Amino acid sequence: MKLIILDRDGVINEDSDDYIKSPAEWRAIPGSLEAILKLKNAGFRVVVASNQSGLARGLFDYDTLFAIHDKMTRMLADIGTHLDGIFFCPHGPNEECACRKPGTGLLDDIGKRFGRSLRNIPFVGDSVTDIEAARAAGATPVLVRTGKPVESGHPDIRDVDVYDDLAAAAEAVIAQDKFRRHKKGG
Repeated sequence: MKLIILDRDGVINEDSDDYIKSPAEWRAIPGSLEAILKLKNAGFRVVVASNQSGLARGLFDYDTLFAIHDKMTRMLADIGTHLDGIFFCPHGPNEECACRKPGTGLLDDIGKRFGRSLRNIPFVGDSVTDIEAARAAGATPVLVRTGKPVESGHPDIRDVDVYDDLAAAAEAVIAQDKFRRHKKGG
């Protein structure tokens, strides 16, 4: 089973320092939904892993978060695809939880749910915490430039593939998968 994990804000949709607090504020990054479709068509299971501290901060409630996710899934359905799971951490940065990235709780849950190791599974994120979580879980971090700015010389992005957006990252992941399968003779 081929699996890829995506952060949400800054990877699939536009991010905001004020948080995405309503479905109206959730706007897909151009090409991101089509990138998910391409990944699905290439045989990947696509899962989201997202910190949602706006819940803990009281900026929105669970019903609103689910409405945001419903908008995202409806937009994906409109182009003929879907996500295989959405995992989120509802805790704030000062709460000591295992699920908040850079912790690995969300990623560990994904591995358990899909019955597989996350070793070498691509995890596409937009921040240093995404990279740290991927590395700690044994996944392969992939960085996109559509979210939080990460300096090109930042030490945490050494040996990390960096792409302009999810569309470019998806193309690269699909190409790498085809190369690996061809190399193995399958």
